[in-house]
Amino acid sequence: MTAFFNPIIKHKYTADPTVISYGDRVYLYTGHDDPPPGVDDYVMNDWCSFSSNDLMNWEEHPTPLKATDFSWASGDAFASNVVCRDHIFHWYVAVSHRSTFGKAIGVAVSDRPTGPFTDAKGSALITGDMLPCPTTEKANLDPSVVMDDIGQAYLFWGNTTCFYAKLKANMMDLDSDIKVVEVPAFSEGAHVFKRNGWYYLMYGYGFPEAVAYAMSRSVHGPWKFKGIVNKVPYNCETNRPAVLDFKGESYFFYHNGAMKNGGSHRRSVCLDFLYYNGDGTIAPIVMTDEGITGNAG
Repeated sequence: MTAFFNPIIKHKYTADPTVISYGDRVYLYTGHDDPPPGVDDYVMNDWCSFSSNDLMNWEEHPTPLKATDFSWASGDAFASNVVCRDHIFHWYVAVSHRSTFGKAIGVAVSDRPTGPFTDAKGSALITGDMLPCPTTEKANLDPSVVMDDIGQAYLFWGNTTCFYAKLKANMMDLDSDIKVVEVPAFSEGAHVFKRNGWYYLMYGYGFPEAVAYAMSRSVHGPWKFKGIVNKVPYNCETNRPAVLDFKGESYFFYHNGAMKNGGSHRRSVCLDFLYYNGDGTIAPIVMTDEGITGNAG
């Protein structure tokens, strides 16, 4: 019987991957779907942490962060993004605010990639009343941070509308007005990164969510839409990607509903190769059961 590689975490439900390399290891942070039996809804109370030096064998670390570690949050550990700056790890999360309508974005910090992480501000970085246009209560979902060549950081996020803003050097406060990014059929799940002079904006496209992407030479745009790069995942309506270059290869992290009793509210993180064309565009990503156990190239 074939032992499939995907999903890469098989003992619990994981979703919404964010991933970094630090030293000679890769650190994977995920959401944690944990609905009780008979409940078919999003129940997410904490985030998970794993690491690997080969992307094949993953070590789990103690739970590094919970939604209620933010005293101003009422719960709900939605999609997140971890970035490292000056050997400090900044974890941007979406949670439900205790006293302000809707979801909010917070940031936690640690001097170790495995945590523990603590609330950096004692208050939300972004709340619904800060947004420049009418929104839904889920507007502040799925933060993603990218840094330009001089180390200036920018935060992207959103649900139905994609927003972005400049961050101060402390990585904990905004340093600009919040602006709207215009890309087709934006649903949620923004993931922004820079590679070889290009900025890439991946995001959930339509619903159920495929992953589309746009490219720009500037973090401020204009963004040129490049199309669908990843189809709707198996047995799952959502799709939040993460991209990593590690030891000469490029990788695409995502989630699906392939584990036993899985689905849109019991998701599992998967990993496949990602390939770039000569002009910097991305070849269509093939989601496989075998994952990276096959040969690259």
